[in-house]
Amino acid sequence: MTCEEVADVYSETYTDLTRAALSRTPDTEHWLRAKGEGTQDIEDRYALGVAQTRAYVEWALGRESGIWRDSRGVPAIELHLTAPLGGVIVQGYIDQLTTDEAGALNVRDLKTGTTRSKFQLATYGALVRAALGEEVNRGDWYMAKTGKPSRAVDISEGAGHKVSEKFRAMDEGVKRGDFPAKAGFECRFCDVSHACSSNRYR
Repeated sequence: MTCEEVADVYSETYTDLTRAALSRTPDTEHWLRAKGEGTQDIEDRYALGVAQTRAYVEWALGRESGIWRDSRGVPAIELHLTAPLGGVIVQGYIDQLTTDEAGALNVRDLKTGTTRSKFQLATYGALVRAALGEEVNRGDWYMAKTGKPSRAVDISEGAGHKVSEKFRAMDEGVKRGDFPAKAGFECRFCDVSHACSSNRYR
C-alpha cells in the first residue's frame, strides 16, 4: 500500500478503537495519558500516529533487509512463538523477524515510545532458537520517533543476557509469592502502581 493508504487504515482503526473506548469510559479524565486534558491527548496521539505511520512506510520501502518467511511462505510479523526457557514455558509475539542482505536473521521490536529492553530482544532470540531452530544473534528496535532502526545489539547465547536463568528465577519467585517492590523511574508508567506496596508514585 501507499503511505496514504496505510495512513487511512490507521485513521479508521484509531477512530473505531477510540469510539469503542469512549463508549466504555466516556470521562477521558480517567484515561491514562501522556499529558494535558484527555480529549486533547486523543487528538495529539492521532496526529502523531498518522505522521509515524507515513514515516514507517517511507522507511520500509527503501530498506535493504526483508521479512523472514517460514517454510509455508508466511511472513514473520507478530510471530507467536512458545518454547521452554529455563524449565518455564515462555511465549512471545515478535514484531518482526528480518533478514539482512547476507541472509542473517535479526529480531526487531517496533517502538512508538522510548523504553527499550535488551532482555526482551534476548528473550525473542532465545525463542527463535528454541522454537524454530534458527540462529539469530542480533536484535534492534525500530524507533517511530526517529523513523529508523536503532543500532543492533548482541543477543547471541554468549552475550550474557542469562535468559533461561532469569525466567527460572522469576518462576521460583512467583511460586514463593515473592514480589518485592523495586520503586524507580519505571513506576511512572506502571499500569498497576495503584496496587503496589510502594507508595512512591501514588
